[in-house]
Amino acid sequence: MPYQIEDKFVTAVASSALFDLTESDSVFRTRGEDEYRQYQREHETDVLNTGVAFPLIKRLLSMNGATAEDQPVEVVLLSRNDPDTGLRVFKSIEHYKLPISRAVFVAGRNPFQYMEAFNASLFLSGNPADVKEAVERGFPAGCIYPTDFIDDDEDHWI
Repeated sequence: MPYQIEDKFVTAVASSALFDLTESDSVFRTRGEDEYRQYQREHETDVLNTGVAFPLIKRLLSMNGATAEDQPVEVVLLSRNDPDTGLRVFKSIEHYKLPISRAVFVAGRNPFQYMEAFNASLFLSGNPADVKEAVERGFPAGCIYPTDFIDDDEDHWI
């Protein structure tokens, strides 16, 4: 059932920042779009490894309470990937038990046009060029960089 996001802190995150899509990106760059789509379909049940933004997104979502009235944070995916990748990404979201249900997969087009539709306050990506483009379009954005920090799942401090 749909629910309102107008009064929430909505963070848009690139699917490639939430999950490690390095391997499939390599297929796209070396073998082309058709083989990339085939690769994604063949691996749609393979859970993706976590990406650079995963710990932050997980922590943001942990601020939500158990009731609909106590869920101030919403995370949406904005992705230049195609729907074949989307299926794999959502299977990984389900695997990691992330409460993310909204996404746009634009198959190479500009995903920033959906920022306002999702009421997004911030866009996060591991790609500096995407962050720069979002800022140039007037959207708050930040780049998440790889780190050696290990997020402790047992640490529930927010």
